[in-house]
Amino acid sequence: MFDPLRWGRVARITRIFRLIRGVRATRILAAFILERRSEGVFLAAALISLLLVVFSSVAILYVEIDVEGNNIKTAEDALWWAFATITTVGYGDRYPVTTEGRFVGVLLMAAGVGLIGTFSGSVAAWFLEPAAKNKDIELENMRQELVTIKRLLEERRDPLNT
Repeated sequence: MFDPLRWGRVARITRIFRLIRGVRATRILAAFILERRSEGVFLAAALISLLLVVFSSVAILYVEIDVEGNNIKTAEDALWWAFATITTVGYGDRYPVTTEGRFVGVLLMAAGVGLIGTFSGSVAAWFLEPAAKNKDIELENMRQELVTIKRLLEERRDPLNT
């Protein structure tokens, strides 16, 4: 409306810089994850586990709350059931009684088995990582020694050929 205030629209350009900063941060994060795959897998599995526990707790509470004969009545009960189910412990003190609740339980059990396998593999990779680094160092040392031996052999052959 006022010509002098139209210059304030230039400040909107700073939004582009925010977007560029977000893209740059995403690129840095992706590079970090690709460089450290085993740590990235562990963090991703932990995040997925947490999300599964939260969402399955909400889902089980939603489908079981108004059912007669249920034993998951509070959010605390739902969280306890989700943790026991995803870890495949299943104490039996809390369990779903509806078909929908059992379906949520089956999905959570299957996801729990897969995530525990992922955690186990990640921990195994973490233990094996130093051994792999040592092998790489040994191979590099052997390459250096071979280069030195090759150079010495070439120096010895050179006087004989002349």
